[in-house]
Amino acid sequence: MGIIILENIKIYSNHGCLEEEARIGSDYLVDLEAHADFRSACESDELVDALDYVTLNAIVKDEVSIRSKLLEHVCKRILDRIGQELTNVTYAKVKLSKLNPPIGGHVEKVSIILEKSY
Repeated sequence: MGIIILENIKIYSNHGCLEEEARIGSDYLVDLEAHADFRSACESDELVDALDYVTLNAIVKDEVSIRSKLLEHVCKRILDRIGQELTNVTYAKVKLSKLNPPIGGHVEKVSIILEKSY
């Protein structure tokens, strides 16, 4: 088994329950961890046998760009798409962080972590 990790994918989007959040938007950071069998890729040295991080990044960017009220909903969509599109993934974990959340006071970020076994 192998693990691929994409760290600090920065995306601007408009998530949140407040009308202001929908209008103004905010920056988000995503960390993604995916587990798969890397043996074929190690032997063949071919992308077709690998867990393609370009595809993982595209899934994250696509799903984070779709507005949701809750970060949990965005994380679930990311995990669902990974399971549907990348059948060699056996486990994935996503951490979605909203930078400078509007919660009254200085908070650098608030994060949600969801994980799923396939």
